[in-house]
Amino acid sequence: MRIRRILAAVIATAALTGLGLTGAATATAATAATAQGAPSVVTPSECRQGGGMPDLADNLCKGGTHDGEQVD
Repeated sequence: MRIRRILAAVIATAALTGLGLTGAATATAATAATAQGAPSVVTPSECRQGGGMPDLADNLCKGGTHDGEQVD
């Protein structure tokens, strides 16, 4: 009986790990596609959280991780 529980736990862990790896690969591919695609639009709050300052006169984020991205 105990062996069955352990075996079931091992199988469940392996199945969840496989799903996690698949999800990570999909997320990485989606991030790469976004980085190569059209420039993204960020909110002023997202610009500040990334370490930049929103320049609303030019509608751009200046500095930080969103430097040069359009502010909406």
